[in-house]
Amino acid sequence: MLISEKMKQTDFSAAESALVAYILDKGIAIDELTIKEIAQATFVHPSTLIRVSKKLGFAGWVELKTALLEEQTYLQTYFDTVDANLPFDSMDGVMTIANKIATLERTTLDDTLSLLNHDNLQAAKQLVLKANQIKVFGSNANTLISQDFALKMRRIGKNVTPCQTLYETAYEAYNCQANDCCILISYTGENEMILQTAEILKQGNIPFIGLTSIGDNTLAKLSNTTLRLTTRERLYSKIGNFTINTSISYLLDVLYSCIFAEEYSHNLNHLIAIGETVDTRKTSSEIMEESPEFRLQFSESFRPN
Repeated sequence: MLISEKMKQTDFSAAESALVAYILDKGIAIDELTIKEIAQATFVHPSTLIRVSKKLGFAGWVELKTALLEEQTYLQTYFDTVDANLPFDSMDGVMTIANKIATLERTTLDDTLSLLNHDNLQAAKQLVLKANQIKVFGSNANTLISQDFALKMRRIGKNVTPCQTLYETAYEAYNCQANDCCILISYTGENEMILQTAEILKQGNIPFIGLTSIGDNTLAKLSNTTLRLTTRERLYSKIGNFTINTSISYLLDVLYSCIFAEEYSHNLNHLIAIGETVDTRKTSSEIMEESPEFRLQFSESFRPN
């Protein structure tokens, strides 16, 4: 749940409600106001800001203000030229639709990148690197998207398995070992199956990475580290899960790339060696042709001194 949503749903006194309404109305302009100025504008005692902050789960006004400004800045950035739910309309021609979807995907990537936190990404990378086995839990399209991630990871020797059988997630979670880690994907962060899986993993002390929306949701609270998905789509009144799918795919590609880069020369040489052995495809395009000179140049570049 977003902070702004929680502010609307929390039970406040009359004075606190007036203060909350003022804060929400001001939006990011609240950054320029002091506690005293806000209190005077809403005819409340300055301590009211502290009470409201604590009711929302923050230590004080500064913490609430910082988090609220980050949230509002995110919500007002990107997606000013395209609608995540209805990116095209019935009158658009095929090339107009193609251009709008391209804009939507570019915007989604920029949006997701803006949510990436170095420490969270580094923590996710370390969990995967240390794991003997990585299991991915999702539902519907999320499971399909994770299959590509698992394939790429297995090609560089990382044991990644998406849980693909319906109603088997609890069994898969119970069977995880202490040196495993998991990736749990849920846009809302409130998917019952995913939360059941998270609770089982918690009981077994199995670390897991959450891929979920921004805000204060249950999956984010339970996860050892969280990678945030672009959060723009409604649940069902939309044309498709365009931004969600793009965001999940991007984050999994980033995680794979971070793992690959840990042993860059070894992994690339490994993939090239396998390709030379098993890939017998033919091509008439010079762009696709393999270059023996590149292999030699690459091998020499990473030869130990």
